[in-house]
Amino acid sequence: MHPKATPRPSIPDESSVSTEPPLPLPTLTNRRIALLGLVSVIGPVSTDMYLPAFPDVEHDLGHGPGSAQITLTAWFIGLAIGQFSMGPICDRFGRRAPLLAGLIGYALCSAILATTTDFTLFCLLRFLSAVCGSAASVAPRAMVRDVATGHEGARIMAQLTLVFGVGPILAPTLGSLLLTLGNWRLIFWAGVFFALFMALLCWSDLPDTMPPQHRHKLRPLSILQRYLSLFREPVFMSTATTASFSTFVMFAYLGSAPTLFERMFHFTPRGFAAFFGINAAGFILGTQINGRIAQRVGIVRLMEFGILSAAIGAFCAILAASTGLANPTHPYLLCALIMWVTFSLGFIGSNATVLAMTHHGHQAGSASALLGTMAFVIGGSSGIVMAFLPQENITATPIGMMVGVAGMALCNLWRRHTRKSQPPGPS
Repeated sequence: MHPKATPRPSIPDESSVSTEPPLPLPTLTNRRIALLGLVSVIGPVSTDMYLPAFPDVEHDLGHGPGSAQITLTAWFIGLAIGQFSMGPICDRFGRRAPLLAGLIGYALCSAILATTTDFTLFCLLRFLSAVCGSAASVAPRAMVRDVATGHEGARIMAQLTLVFGVGPILAPTLGSLLLTLGNWRLIFWAGVFFALFMALLCWSDLPDTMPPQHRHKLRPLSILQRYLSLFREPVFMSTATTASFSTFVMFAYLGSAPTLFERMFHFTPRGFAAFFGINAAGFILGTQINGRIAQRVGIVRLMEFGILSAAIGAFCAILAASTGLANPTHPYLLCALIMWVTFSLGFIGSNATVLAMTHHGHQAGSASALLGTMAFVIGGSSGIVMAFLPQENITATPIGMMVGVAGMALCNLWRRHTRKSQPPGPS
């Protein structure tokens, strides 16, 4: 009779870079969540705040009408590449160091942007500042996943969204205010001081949420394998694409809003800004209600409620616009229905993000990066869809939003179809 075999000791993952004993994970206090939210606004604020300065930028850099759009394209390309590459960096060096380096790099690029007179250099620096600034998008999502998932993750994500959501509302107004105080270069100087201030606060108060023993080496084959494993995981892909189509709906609205409200509905700039702010406040309200009731109701149920509610709102908006119930003389019905849809989005994006990240705590940086890149690519494709719709027809905006809602619904069906073969997640 053979003696009972002694269990073989477990072999650490070869990608591990430390054998230190595990330490208790730090907590994200409300102050730290607010700080992460402020850090996260760098992306949208950097996109929106200098939009009012486009004519001045085109004049001063000497490349004429349309050239400012090229600088915006350089920024978006940098965000896409930066987010995709920042994930493995955050999985290798933790969350804190890449975030601090990204903020300092963003500040340095912004300082040169504020002084350059060369258009080509300006475009290059916008690209580089986006690559650095992408750390402000990837690291906060990964830090939330490091410390919480499920209902608690949804609650923290809702708090983060509360701070993050204010940025796009105030950015164009703040940019216009800075233009009244000086020229467009003042906008980039403001970016310098904000990024350095955030770096100082992060350095003094924000701990790293990824223990050294969980970090991965920067091996190209290992990085590729991590991304491929994410692409092959149906729950991640179905929920990440759900979150991305939520971004599509918002981008379809944002991209067509000036034409719809100012040119067709004849809103004054002040009236358009007021509606824009109220609509954004509705979205934030949705996220806060979601965060408060997630534990009682369940994040999957809330996400599906949001998708159904958005579908009803978008359908009614198309119906109202196509039948003439909503028209330039009576625009408020369509305004209310658009607000209904954006309010519903508050129950989708954060829940889908939490679900996508649930089983990827060991590679939260890469998962966060891929999720952000997908949101940018799918959300950005709304511009292509909107270009094929009749620009001078009020049905264009609700149809564009409905395309995104349909994408969310299909992705949720995909998630439902595959969930039985996956480990149980939060309800």
